[in-house]
Order: sequence, then C-alpha cells, then structure tokens
Amino acid sequence: MRLLRCGADAVLIEVDRPGEVDALRAAVVAADLPGLLEVVPAARTVLVSAEPGSGALAALRAVLDSVDPTRPPESRPREVVVPVRYDGPDLDLVARTAGLGTDEVVALHSRAEYAVAFCGFAPGFGYLTGLPEVLHQARLESPRTSVPTGSLAIAGEYSAVYPRSTPGGWRLIGSTDLVLFDPRRDRPALLAPGDRVRFEVTR
Repeated sequence: MRLLRCGADAVLIEVDRPGEVDALRAAVVAADLPGLLEVVPAARTVLVSAEPGSGALAALRAVLDSVDPTRPPESRPREVVVPVRYDGPDLDLVARTAGLGTDEVVALHSRAEYAVAFCGFAPGFGYLTGLPEVLHQARLESPRTSVPTGSLAIAGEYSAVYPRSTPGGWRLIGSTDLVLFDPRRDRPALLAPGDRVRFEVTR
C-alpha cells in the first residue's frame, strides 16, 4: 500500500491487486472521519479527499493501519438484480473466442456473482468484477461509434451495462431495460462501489 498526496487535502492510496480496493474503500467509509468529503475507488487506487483543516487525512493513517486489504469488507452489501436478455450482437463472437457455445456463455455469465469495483467512463457506468476467467476477452479492434443504452458488455476482466448511448469498444452480449442513471432520482446512479449485482435472464 502506497500513499501519495494529491494537493493539500487529498490522498491517493495505491494497492497491488484490484481485490484490495473494496476493503480499503469500505474501511474508510465506515470510519466516518469528521471532514471527510469523498472516497473514490478505481481499478487499483482509492482517492480520499477532506475539508481543508479538518484533520481527516491525519486520522486516515490510523484507519489504514488497521485494515487487512486481503480480507473482504464485513458490511452487508446492497444487492441489485438486473434483468437481461442475452441478445447482444457480439454473443457469437464471445462464444467462438472462448471456445464455448452461446448457451454456455449465457449460463456462465448469468450465474456469476458480481461486485461494483468502481464507477467511471460515464455517469452510472459500474465496472463489475466477478466475470468468469474463461470469458475474459479483449475489447473490439474497432470500437462502435454508438452503443445502445442498456447494453450488457464484457471487456478484459470486467462486465458492465452501458447506462446511456455512448461510443464503446466492449463486446456486447445482452441488453436490459433497467434505467441505470437518472438525474431526477434521489440517487441518480443505480450502482455504487461495493454493491453486489446479479443478472437475471428474461425473455
């Protein structure tokens, strides 16, 4: 674990493995340090920012010293069920690349347990870990200029759902009608770091 100052009022925590990010994020949030403004996880980092002069960053060190980043958080995560249709235009490509049938891809993907590691790229876009290793695949050689809203996709070690239409190079294996981002809601983004996600097959 490495700590890097980001200006006077923020610290970037670097870890070696993606699995350690969730434990650190959960511990910092649970500590509820006075003056803490924001905790932002990414693939292998956690950015912690605080109000100027609050002393939150000084207290952060003690919190980090008490965390075993190899142990998952003890808090009970929120579960989000996402109904999906496995009708994506790249489903056959994913199956061929993995050396599987499309039914096997659907079974593997839908039965896996996912966690929101971090959010980024677009509002409401959650990077989900838990994708079975046999389904780890490269991004498309030529990205699409427009990916439809609600597209279920995979790339590398992650799975995700596009919350709105954007360009993108992930392989599309399905779709959902669930609204992942709505600025009119009290909680605009449906997914947040630490949430657990389960995909439910629909017709």
